[in-house]
Amino acid sequence: MKFGKKELGAYGFGAIGKDMVYALSASFVMYYYQDILGISAAFVGTILMIARVFDAINDPFMGVIVAKTNTKWGRFRPWVLLGTVLNAIVLVVMFNVPALEGSALRTFFSVIYILWGVTYTMMDIPYWSMIPAVTDNAKDRETMSVIGRTFAGVGNALITVGTVICVAMLGQGNERAGFGRFAIIVAVIFVIAELVLFLCIKETKNEEKMETVSISEMFRSLFSNDQAMVTVITIVLINTALYITSNLIIYFFKYDVGGAGWQGTYTLFSSVGGASQILGMMLIYPLLRKKFSNTQIFKICLTSAITGYALLLIVCLLGFAHSIGILLVPGILVFLSNGILTVLTTVFLSASVDYGELKTGHREESVIFSMQTFVVKLASGVAVFMTGIGMTMIGLVGNADTEGEIVAQSASTLMGLRLLMTIIPIIGLIAAFFVFKNKFILDDAKSEEIAAELKARREKA
Repeated sequence: MKFGKKELGAYGFGAIGKDMVYALSASFVMYYYQDILGISAAFVGTILMIARVFDAINDPFMGVIVAKTNTKWGRFRPWVLLGTVLNAIVLVVMFNVPALEGSALRTFFSVIYILWGVTYTMMDIPYWSMIPAVTDNAKDRETMSVIGRTFAGVGNALITVGTVICVAMLGQGNERAGFGRFAIIVAVIFVIAELVLFLCIKETKNEEKMETVSISEMFRSLFSNDQAMVTVITIVLINTALYITSNLIIYFFKYDVGGAGWQGTYTLFSSVGGASQILGMMLIYPLLRKKFSNTQIFKICLTSAITGYALLLIVCLLGFAHSIGILLVPGILVFLSNGILTVLTTVFLSASVDYGELKTGHREESVIFSMQTFVVKLASGVAVFMTGIGMTMIGLVGNADTEGEIVAQSASTLMGLRLLMTIIPIIGLIAAFFVFKNKFILDDAKSEEIAAELKARREKA
């Protein structure tokens, strides 16, 4: 089957659209419902955690449904298109809430957010699973995976950088209206992107059998592979720290840094942070790799991220939070380190697959990498729950009047916000450092030794 730039471009465009939607929900739902609509942060955090856990559990079931699908358009593309249309509708409704209050508003949020997660899974699982059905060439499959992950990062960055400014422009001082209009724009881009994918990519008639993984299989494989367990625990700790930061940073700029131009300051910080993350993955990591082993780089980056959070706290405590130039220093440290850590956790997970094969005789690549998606979603749920409870405890008052006037927070609330945003991530990253340092054994030499032994076994067999 013909496969070329058109198909790659369509797949990448689809990744941009779907991750714009995901980033808008993951980073701004808490802010929209708590700060703008006035639902308690603890309630929002609890619902977000329940929805993320349900979403993580729902993934394997969606995989089974997709695997059993057989239509004239293929197995995967119909689900991508159907899930996209439904998710786009839910997204628009989620950010264009009718005039509800109290328990009615809380019930609406609970239902609509869980619906959003279900419909997103409906298109996300087949999007990533369709690669073997599009091309049977190993190099093309690898290229598709790289294009998908890279363009997904672009979609995420567009939302991180552009949301606050676009909402301000579209709402003209009314954040509620601004978010509603912006959600419509993102939903339209999403539908167009996946429609292009649907029309430009064709599935082969003889698709490979799609592997489906149950939750019990995930945990069985995890508990029988101590190095996969260490890597997963490390991923949970790192991602929990990252998600706590991503959920709180907008509150920090709005209420602590403050000022009439806080949206521009937030956008500048996010832009530099996003660029640093990409720079870390694409440039700094290859340079470090020339001199250090992967395990050494991992420890360096964890230490760097911890240092960045500590510097951020010191900057705030010394009264320099209003200086964007000073804030960018710890921000670059944290984001750059996180970019490299993201690459390395994937590398270590791959090494744990080889380790498990050597130890048990079974290669469970799909199971282990399904676990990665599962635990990242669980970490996200735990993070938003902790964020919601934390904001309720520090007494943060939302800006729910929609009149554009920023509510002044007490000194104790601002101090609590600074501590939540820095101390909890520091504790998580320190825990990750010691778990990794004391339990992870798959350094470069060990990984090469295992790979050589597996190769010898296969040749002998």
